[in-house]
Parts: sequence; C-alpha cells; structure tokens
Amino acid sequence: MSAPTTQRTTVTEREARQVAEAAREQDWHKPSFAKELFLGRFRLDLIHPHPLPDAESVRRGEEFLAKLRAFCESTVDSARIEREARIPDEVITGLKELGALGMKIDPKYGGLGLTQLYYNKALALAGSASPAIGALLSAHQSIGVPQPLKMFGTQEQKDAFLPRCARTDISAFLLTEPDVGSDPARLATTAVPDGDHYVLDGVKLWTTNGVVADLLVVMARVPKSEGHKGGITAFVVEATAEGITVENRNAFMGLRGIENGVTRFHQVRVPAANRIGPEGAGLKIALTTLNTGRLSLPAMCAGAGKWCLKIAREWAAEREQWGKPVALHEAVGSKISFIAATTFALEAVLDLSSQMADEDRNDIRIEAALAKLYGSEMAWLMADELVQIRGGRGYETAESLKARGERAVPAEQMLRDLRINRIFEGSTEIMHLLIAREAVDAHLSVAGDLIDPDKTLSDKAKAGANAGVFYAKWLPKLVAGPGQLPSSYGEFKREVDLSGHLRYVERHARKLARSTFYAMSRWQGRMETKQGFLGRIVDIGAELFAMSAACVRAERLRGEGEHGREAYQLADAFCRQSRIRVEELFGRLWANTDDIDGKVVKGVLGGAYTWLEEGVIDPSGDGPWIADATPGPSARTNERRPFGA
Repeated sequence: MSAPTTQRTTVTEREARQVAEAAREQDWHKPSFAKELFLGRFRLDLIHPHPLPDAESVRRGEEFLAKLRAFCESTVDSARIEREARIPDEVITGLKELGALGMKIDPKYGGLGLTQLYYNKALALAGSASPAIGALLSAHQSIGVPQPLKMFGTQEQKDAFLPRCARTDISAFLLTEPDVGSDPARLATTAVPDGDHYVLDGVKLWTTNGVVADLLVVMARVPKSEGHKGGITAFVVEATAEGITVENRNAFMGLRGIENGVTRFHQVRVPAANRIGPEGAGLKIALTTLNTGRLSLPAMCAGAGKWCLKIAREWAAEREQWGKPVALHEAVGSKISFIAATTFALEAVLDLSSQMADEDRNDIRIEAALAKLYGSEMAWLMADELVQIRGGRGYETAESLKARGERAVPAEQMLRDLRINRIFEGSTEIMHLLIAREAVDAHLSVAGDLIDPDKTLSDKAKAGANAGVFYAKWLPKLVAGPGQLPSSYGEFKREVDLSGHLRYVERHARKLARSTFYAMSRWQGRMETKQGFLGRIVDIGAELFAMSAACVRAERLRGEGEHGREAYQLADAFCRQSRIRVEELFGRLWANTDDIDGKVVKGVLGGAYTWLEEGVIDPSGDGPWIADATPGPSARTNERRPFGA
C-alpha cells in the first residue's frame, strides 16, 4: 500500500501573489535609505552622522550585557548542549532569573525594556556561548508572542500575556506547514468561529521553541462567513490547551539544542479574545513583526564573525608552515583579511539598522531584510573560510580534538549551526524576491497598471500618463551626481581615504537604478519571472548598503576616538573587497547562464538526463516527500517537554 500524501490546498500563481501583495505594507510614510539607494538616490544624510543611543539606554544595556556575560561564562556549557542536544533546565532557569526572556518587553510588564541595539548585542553574546540559546531567545522575542502583541495586541492581551513572557513563559511562532513554506496562500490550518471561540485544526511544521513553549502565536485560516471577514489570522494559544500534540521533536545538522517540532491541532478551542488584530490580518502582522524581528539573525551572524576572527587570529599565529606563521602566507592571509573586514561591515550594518529601528525616524523594512540576507550569506562564508584555515582540525569535532589533547575548537559546529540562517525567516531566494518587490515599488506604483493584464485600456492610459511624468523627472537625475566630483564626501578623507568608496556607492546606485529601469522596459510583465536578475540586483544593493554602513561606522569611531584609525583600515579593506563583488554582479546582470539553465532544468524534470544518475546507490529511506497533514486527532505520543518538568 502506498504511503499517504498530504491533502494540498491548490491555488493559482496569481492568487498566491495577491495574498502576498495584500500582506505587504503598501505605503512608505518615512524615508528609507535602502529604498532610495535602489532608486539611484544616495541619501547619505539619512545615516550620517551615525545615529547614537541615549546615555540611559546605554547604561541599562551595558549593565545587562555584563550580567549575561558572567552567566554564560559560568553556567553555559556549549559542548554539553551539543552533546546532549538540549539546553539544560538550570540554564533556562538562570536566563529567566536574569530577565533574558523579557529583554524587549516594557518594564511595566516586568521586562527589561532594552533597545533593539542592545537586544541584538545580547543575542550576539548569548548566541556565541551557544547558538541554541540564541535561537531560543530570538524565537521567543523576535517573532514569538511579545513582539506581535507589542505592535498589534489589545491592552487586555498585553496585561494578560506580556508579564508571563517577560519572566516565566517561553513562546513560539507557528506559520509553516508540511506543504506550506513561503507560499502562505495555501495555508491549510483552519480556525472556525464557534460562538466566542475559534476551533483550530491543522498541523504546523518546524515550530522553533514549539516543543517547550508555554504560549504559541498560531497563524490559521478563518473561513469567510456571515459576520466574519475570514482570511489568515493570528491567535495567542495556550500550549497546554486540549487537542494540541507535539508529534515530533525535529533534529537537524546544526543547532542540536534547538527545541523545534511538529505540532498538531485537533478541535482546539481558542477564545476570540486571544485573536491578535482583525480577521485576515495575520500575514500583515507576521511581516510587520519581521521588519525588526529579522535583525536577530544578523546579530548572531555578526557574533559568529567575531568568533571566527578570534580563532583565525590565534590559530594562524600559532601554526607554522615553511618557516613562518600560516597567517603570513598570502593564501591564508587573504582569508583572514576577508573575515576581519566582513565582520566589521556586518556589525556596521547591524548597529546602524538597529539604531534606526530604535529612533523610528526611518522605514527600515528593506534595511532589516538586507541585513538578514547579507549577514546570513557572509557569516556562512566566514565560517567556511575558518574551517579551511584550520585545515583537518577545522573538519574535526571539538570533542575529538579534546580527546587527543588539543584545544576543543568547534569550527565544524559553527559551520553547521550557521547554515540554517540562509533558510530561517525567509530563505535567501525568498529574501531576494521580497527585497526586489520593495525595491521596484516606486515603479509599480506609477507604471504597474501598464503591465497588469487585468487592467482596462482606460487604466493603462492613465498609468502611461503618470509614468511619463514620473520618469521625465527621475531618469535625468540618474545621469550625473556627486559621485563624479573628486571633492565629494571629503569629511571621510583621513589618513585612509574612504571618500572614494562613497563616491563609488553614489555612482553605482544610479547605475543600479538604470539597470532596473532597463530590465523593466525590456521584460515588462515577465520581470517577476527573472529571479536570477532580481537576485543580483538585490545583492548589489546589499553590497552598496554594507559599504555605506562600514564607512559611516568608521567615521563614528574616529570621532569618538575609539579605534578610529583601525576602523578606517577595516572599512577600506571591506569596500575594496566589496567593489570587486559589485563589478562581478553587474557583469552577470546581462552575461549569465539563466536561459540555458532554464532549458537544462526542463530536461532534468522531463527525465532527459536520468542516465546521468546511474552508477550510484540512494541511501534515502522510504516514505512520502511531504508528510501527511490531514486534520484529525493525533495518533502520536505528545513530545512536549516544558522546562523543569
């Protein structure tokens, strides 16, 4: 008998796009440095002088960081967490007592009320002690119950749940399903109204913290009916509610202490008072929450870069080959330079985005997404380079190194742990599309109707007129700018000259905008299918943003008299490395293998190359590619394991 398959919700590509589009924030009420960058306008004034935290938030933040560091150094045994694949109860108890569960929660609810800047510094610190702890704290506060309630909850909900989240209760966020990832239009979990309750049925996959959580944020589809708008809706759900079963604790190649599971809901009654926002607002709530929530991942990526740099420095100075330390051999030295310069840039991007989030002057939805995308990709490369620098020892486990008498350096674990960040909270491919959509928003706002097949001739004529006015003003501004004047950005010209890098950013922001406009003119409605092109456009924008942040941070440190000379050197090195990547990406906008790749893919899927697969054995087990998620009662043992139980 064949294995059961999931009952899939089928939607058209157009329906899926409409759901995603409806969930976006449609308007831009505040300026955005990154949005302007993609439009060819280098608004350095939006990020320079570098925004600074106030003295009181610094005092409170540094005070907590000192306590957290002391706790991690004395209590957290990263090797034990890796070995036992769980965080010990006493560690969780200690984190609760420190107030780490409530870092972002207002003090009036029992939290610490840290700024985004210091919350991220704390995550970087905790994540360096154990990536599993960083993941637990981040999932709880960045996307779990506290943040959605802070932004969209009623006062009654805040009073009921935030004090619990601040000190005792761990929360989780449940959106993904066995057959639903970044395409929420097919969300199958339902929440059927029943009097003053909703009844939840469905299965959620990859529920970070779900195995140990006390409170859940659950996304479910409310059917449209009389008195109910319906749509994807967010709920706060008690994890102990009858009908909830954690059917599996998932295990991964990295983050072995993460409490991630499969959760089934069968006839789970949730009070209507626990609904967050109106019906149909669930995806908008999730995406808005992630605007700043995404900064938690680059925080831990920046922390990983710092650790990679420390190990690379210590090891490469100790290890000798052919009469000198390996660091002094160019092949290894270039890798160390890459790690040092990139770590500086990642922290620059993170601190700048975090401080802008705290000030709330700018719209940072693109900046946060770029930070997540760039941080996750570059941290993975840095860890990979560290493993290469360490050679065979980089591939060997820390436990094995220790057993034979050497320092237990978990380089291979770092590589495994970091790999998920390119998938978590929006894969690199999805982030490319998300950022690209925001980057071309101005174009679609004025000319979108021209390429929409459902629009009338009258609509298209009106759009054509609007587009003509917009482009008549915009296009001439892409021809020349401050980047062509040798004296521009002179305040960044010190012993090391960074002004040339900022002129480069200005010129190439205009080139980026021209390239985007040309592509839209060329492909029009097919633009959205050109994912390779859009990905490169976004990657160029990410490099230009990182270069800008690195230069601004270097000037800030120089002004503060803190490592200013060294900061300028690191910023210069990073910008020179980044410029090489930018030139390559621009070249690949038009010289690439996208078309032939598409033909090969069709051949692969059509079975034209199955002969190429001969001569190997597939060790995979049996079973369906996607597990059955048909609603109904659970037949599995409940794997929920609250801490301390």
